[in-house]
Amino acid sequence: MQMIDLINKKKYNQKLTAEEISFIVNGFTKGQIPDYQMSAFLMAVYFNDMDIEESTALALAMRDSGEVLDLTDIKGTKVDKHSTGGVGDKVSIVLAPLVAHLGAKLAKMSGRGLGHTGGTIDKLESIPGFKVVLPLDQFKNQVKEIGCAIVGQSGDIAPADKVMYALRDVTATVDSMPLIASSIMSKKLASGADAIVLDVKVGSGAFMKTLEDGEALSRIMVDIGKKAGKKVTAILTGMEEPLGHKIGNALEIYESVKTLEGHGPEDLTQVVAVISGHLLKHAGVVKDYESGYKLSYDTLRNGGALETFYTFVKAQGGDVNFLKNKDQILTKTKTYEVKANAAGFLEKVDALNFGIAAMKLGAGRATKDDVINLFVGIDLHKKIGDEVKVGDTICTIYHEEKGLKEAVEIVNNSYVVGPHKIKLDLIKETIL
Repeated sequence: MQMIDLINKKKYNQKLTAEEISFIVNGFTKGQIPDYQMSAFLMAVYFNDMDIEESTALALAMRDSGEVLDLTDIKGTKVDKHSTGGVGDKVSIVLAPLVAHLGAKLAKMSGRGLGHTGGTIDKLESIPGFKVVLPLDQFKNQVKEIGCAIVGQSGDIAPADKVMYALRDVTATVDSMPLIASSIMSKKLASGADAIVLDVKVGSGAFMKTLEDGEALSRIMVDIGKKAGKKVTAILTGMEEPLGHKIGNALEIYESVKTLEGHGPEDLTQVVAVISGHLLKHAGVVKDYESGYKLSYDTLRNGGALETFYTFVKAQGGDVNFLKNKDQILTKTKTYEVKANAAGFLEKVDALNFGIAAMKLGAGRATKDDVINLFVGIDLHKKIGDEVKVGDTICTIYHEEKGLKEAVEIVNNSYVVGPHKIKLDLIKETIL
């Protein structure tokens, strides 16, 4: 088998076999196939696409390039979720203790933030002492005993994805649906869960800007998961504005605790309950999604899962008193208020730009080597559809001087007050 023949095959839009795709992935990961040949192959895929059998073969080959977690000694259905990334997305932090409290087992590996999207691991690390690296036995025992664990993604998980993504990033082949889907699903399939819910964000603050693109990606990922023997559901959720009110690592921990206490914003509570409803159904905790959603929503509103969150944080070395005294988070930095200069209704809050503004303050990374400030960020006081009066505070910026001027300018150019009371569709579609 020769790489040049396989490049030619895809160049002429011919279907590759699973054996051929495995040869390409293994050869490149081991350094036997040079960058220039892999670049040519990726560009051929970009222009000619892959069908679902090829996409599944690619995801499985990437999965098998490294460690595949075996969670079979944990009784019951193990569940997981993945978000394609957004602004203010702290869903995993609220979801994990919720599903654990309600009887499911969630074993999750999460990533760090890069660019305008925050990472779950960075957010959890703003809790003093929280360990994001656990030995596998401890990880599994925690899921058995508490019902949930969240750790950083192991370097041994899908190493092919890392080297392939690095090449895609510099060859303008990132935005290929089969390559995106295979990248995401290779890591999810290697993480050992039996059932997965994919939270596919759509809108200005998401990687998928349009509903059409979000649907296309979701269908490929769901099909890959099913062909790999998993239960998979995709939820398309809106990212036209930030999720919840707070953007920034410790600020999002604050909002997560508020949500688990029963006082969270409606949009965050709803998204978590929708994902939890499907996971509880997959895990056999409830008979149908509707009862899973109601159970999840009611539990969030009555604060039932808060103690499970504290137990989860304590198990991973985190300081629970930091969470119980969460109001101190709001005193760690200086603040600056952005005021409205017009009256009406908030018609637009550009999630992408608010995420970029938070990054300028130091809440996110422009490169993987950047050091982030865990306490800076933005608190959005008004959401789309809210009434606004002249002088009302649109948002509070938590800052340490760095990037403040730039952030204020970005924010002032990223919201619109007008005469129309707009209602957004938060849950846009479910793909089973």
